[in-house]
Amino acid sequence: MNTAARQAGLKLLRQHALIAGEAIAANGTGIAVDDPATGEVLGHIPDLGTAETGRAVQAAHDAFADWSTSDPHKRAAFLRAWAGLIDDHLDGLGALMALENGKPFEEAKGEVTYANGFLKWFAGEAERLIGESQDSPLGHVILTFRQAVGPCALITPWNFPAAMLTRKLGPAFAAGCTAVVKPASQTPFTAIALAELAHEAGLPKGALSVVTGDAATIGGVLTASPLIRKLSFTGSTPVGRKLAEQCAPTLKRVSMELGGAAPLIVFADADIDLAVAETIKGKFRNSGQTCVCPNRVYVEASVAEAYAEKLAAEVAKIPVGPAFEDGVKVGPLIEDKAVDKVEDHLKQVTASGGRVLTGGARHALGGRFFQPTVTLGGDDALFRREETFGPLIPVFAFETEDEVVGKANDSDFGLASYLFTRDLDRAMRIGRRIEAGMCGVNTGLISTAVAPFGGVKQSGYGREGSIHGIDEYVDVKAVTLALR
Repeated sequence: MNTAARQAGLKLLRQHALIAGEAIAANGTGIAVDDPATGEVLGHIPDLGTAETGRAVQAAHDAFADWSTSDPHKRAAFLRAWAGLIDDHLDGLGALMALENGKPFEEAKGEVTYANGFLKWFAGEAERLIGESQDSPLGHVILTFRQAVGPCALITPWNFPAAMLTRKLGPAFAAGCTAVVKPASQTPFTAIALAELAHEAGLPKGALSVVTGDAATIGGVLTASPLIRKLSFTGSTPVGRKLAEQCAPTLKRVSMELGGAAPLIVFADADIDLAVAETIKGKFRNSGQTCVCPNRVYVEASVAEAYAEKLAAEVAKIPVGPAFEDGVKVGPLIEDKAVDKVEDHLKQVTASGGRVLTGGARHALGGRFFQPTVTLGGDDALFRREETFGPLIPVFAFETEDEVVGKANDSDFGLASYLFTRDLDRAMRIGRRIEAGMCGVNTGLISTAVAPFGGVKQSGYGREGSIHGIDEYVDVKAVTLALR
């Protein structure tokens, strides 16, 4: 066990919320946060209410005028300074995340590095926040400016507690927005630690608050307040619908990164060994608890058995255990009901004729651990409707291109998708036919700061990352000059 890393994480753990830089302590009460691997309580966060959330909103509003009109190069310098501090605390932040989330320590450090990429990328975007000029048919000159939309409410999930925060705050701060962040109660300590480092890097105190507590109470204040001009949410589709509805009366700018049920398609001409390796990379990050994980795998019938057998053989080798054990690749699930869901999905696919090729039960470690599992056959309907969000890969055979595209698209969701083929024409054809915001061709990893991230249909709207990510946080203002 990496005891030194664990201690580095505990040194960054703060049992408080932050309102305009002021620590609001839990004082040993409030909401308990546990280690998913052991159930041990790591600490508590305060259960804030409407008054405290209102103070955070007011602080963001009060800080907005100065921050939004500050030199963009100053904002870029802050983002780079913040990123530098994160680099300096890589082990501690990774360990803190591993403690509260359960993902393996090395994977958690990888997320911190990935998260920091957004700050570095959007530092550059802050310096390139340009407008245009256009001659008018009326003889005028039209100037356009991209201006910060206003104070923002940012609601982040538990599965990527660092990356989902910086993917929102990077463009928000680059544009000149201020923010109130509501992290998931299962993994709040990473967000609090990152916010502390942001203030250390020179962020004005009112420009960022981190509020903790009941999601419905805090969300109600953030969505109702006319001072909040933008809401960005990453989480489930039902909650996203509710938040969008609550934002309607104040006509906030809204972006939603919601659920997925990603299809992964393997054609007979694909490099099967590559497809197996990339399926594992895509599926087992965070123990299968990501919105872009392959949720259902379709393999051309002539190679389905060969693919599934190779996949099962490799999956059977994946080390499972607590975050700080050497070599561990799959950790526990976030909570007990997540294990129940994986078990239920497994029962349903086997009841419909699916065969378990490896795994197929709760892990001998007990608690929230589940064996990495591969099935072959059965009915895919459940996996088109629901995310498993756990270490289960159901494999189904298909015969024709039209058949598999139909199955891929027969879902309310459209976030990520994947396909494996050596045929470039087919890759382009299928990649464009699949109804998803993102498609990986011959790769199971599609997320990076430079790529637009987002979905279609019930997977939401808006894009994060890339040159498009900052557009979610700016309004375009036109100034018409009548030249005399």
